Amino acid sequence: MNGAVEFPLDLPELSFQAAGDSRVRRSVLPSGVRILSEQVPGSRSLTIGLWVAVGSRDELPGHFGSTHFLEHLLFKGTRTRSALDIAVAFDSVGGEHNAMTAKEYTCYYAKVQDRDLTMAVDVLTDMLTASLLDPVEFENERGVILEELAMADDDPSDVASERFFEAVLGVHPLGRPIGGSPETIQAVTRDAVYEHYLANYRPQDLVVTVAGAVDHDALVEQVTRALVRAGWNLDEVAVPVGRRMGHPASISQGAPVTIVRRPLEQANMLIGMPGLVASDDRRVTMSVLNSIFGGGMSSRLFQEVREKRGLAYSVYSFAPGYSDAGLFGMYAGCTPAKAGQVAELLLSELHRLADHGVTADEMKRAAGQLSGASALALEDSDTRMSRLGRSEITLGEFADLDEALRRLAVVTADDVQQLATELVSGPVSIAAVGALEDDVFTSLSPAAARP
Repeated sequence: MNGAVEFPLDLPELSFQAAGDSRVRRSVLPSGVRILSEQVPGSRSLTIGLWVAVGSRDELPGHFGSTHFLEHLLFKGTRTRSALDIAVAFDSVGGEHNAMTAKEYTCYYAKVQDRDLTMAVDVLTDMLTASLLDPVEFENERGVILEELAMADDDPSDVASERFFEAVLGVHPLGRPIGGSPETIQAVTRDAVYEHYLANYRPQDLVVTVAGAVDHDALVEQVTRALVRAGWNLDEVAVPVGRRMGHPASISQGAPVTIVRRPLEQANMLIGMPGLVASDDRRVTMSVLNSIFGGGMSSRLFQEVREKRGLAYSVYSFAPGYSDAGLFGMYAGCTPAKAGQVAELLLSELHRLADHGVTADEMKRAAGQLSGASALALEDSDTRMSRLGRSEITLGEFADLDEALRRLAVVTADDVQQLATELVSGPVSIAAVGALEDDVFTSLSPAAARP
């Protein structure tokens, strides 16, 4: 494989060799269903995922929380399987099954031995296509989801994270919480969730990805047979749903400072600004910057905030990217009395990186960390399955380990400094949870908090 491989939506078949002698194949059925596999030599197990490119950002008024609600409901039984039947099917073979709702997609997945692929395909497709969405189970699950949200609300780091997204992204749909809020979950009706289901769970929306010990031709046959048995009309020709546009949206800051006061021993604090979209060519540069700045125990934040000054136990940076928006953030948990000092230190460190750049040693260390972490992650079929899904749904291209390392190798110290300069020019937002006063962050120096 030489360079990234494009995934055109109108290309019926694609096959290529990837790093490590894995074989990637992709089939786009006439109905719009997309099936991708990565056959990994020596594997005895596999991970399968059924994806739809709908997430919390896609919910319309009156439907908020529907995506997460559906994730729960699809485990509650079909016309031929009860919720217990679904659980027993995987437990009886030592498999794992679960689902995840994200801001831009939903995935139902399982990890099993290679001999159990047919079962996994049958059960997951049955869940996705033939869920009863039973009214009684709907109300039961409403209570379960409210308990899940209550549990998250008891975690100050979760609360700070939700408020941080709102603060940076404002009214953009990506700023909404993935799981909904207690108010929206209480308000949403079964009819609204069912409408959301019908609008987004169709053949042209479905992406199936499998990585590990998998035969692609057999996989296509198994998926096709299962979908037809479930009642889907695969003879009706449809074009796969288009990918989201990768152009940055216009973002208006939600709030410069958000404080949620709670009687806690520690303040959980997130500080950041808009970042890069997922398809930006500089995402690799962002990974290098993040590694150097707050990506490990040798990073600047860890060394300066924890090791040298002892101001926090946990401190790091992160940089999620979505189709039309992204964030760059810094987290620290510290004593409330030191929150202002820590906030200023985090911001001043980012400005120091922008003003003075990074060293050759830091670049070398970041390259080693990122390349090693990438290689180790690919030892797990879960990671490979997810890479296929993101490649198909979000990026429209597949980059193997060799290509990822090639892109990493061309990032320069100047690239990192230029990106840092761009980051610090954006509006800064702070979200914090703890026993904090309203004016705790007003003393930030102009150099640290300049817009």
